[in-house]
Formats: sequence, C-alpha cells, structure tokens
Amino acid sequence: MTYRHIVLFRIHDDVDDHRVTEAIHRLRSLGVLPGILSWHIELSLDTRKGRIIIEDATFTDTAAFHLFQEHPEHTETAQSTADISDWWIGDYETR
Repeated sequence: MTYRHIVLFRIHDDVDDHRVTEAIHRLRSLGVLPGILSWHIELSLDTRKGRIIIEDATFTDTAAFHLFQEHPEHTETAQSTADISDWWIGDYETR
C-alpha cells in the first residue's frame, strides 16, 4: 500500500511574501528524497482563510514515509516552516 501525506500550512499573517516564497522553494526541494512517488507543493488559490501552502505527497509505503520524516533535510525544513505557520496533517494508506 502506498502512503499519502497531505499538509496544509497556514502562514502567519505577519510573515512577508519573501519568506513564503523561500518556504515553498525549501519544501519543493524535498521532492527528490528517497521513497517519494509524487510530491506537489503549491500556494492555495483560495485565500479566504489566509495564505496556505499545500503539501501533497505519495510515498511508496509507510516505512518510506517514516524514513522521510527522519531525514535531516526534512527535519530542518519542517522546523523553518513551523516558525512561519500552523499546520494540519492528513495521512492515510491507499490500496
């Protein structure tokens, strides 16, 4: 079974556009890490609730996702993104 990982990052209102662009570039750079089948990072077109970065990923399996979580590039990017946002995560396995 593949593993889906979807994150919505709600950017804090006081964060400037340059930092948002940097966050998007950092997140996009993670798409080459092992175990990723698909990796999409986009700024939501709907801004009614603020600026939202969407991370939509598919991993080969749960084990690949857990290795991704522990990867130094991911942990560093996760911390820098946490500094500018709140987030909601939806993970599930597909058949």
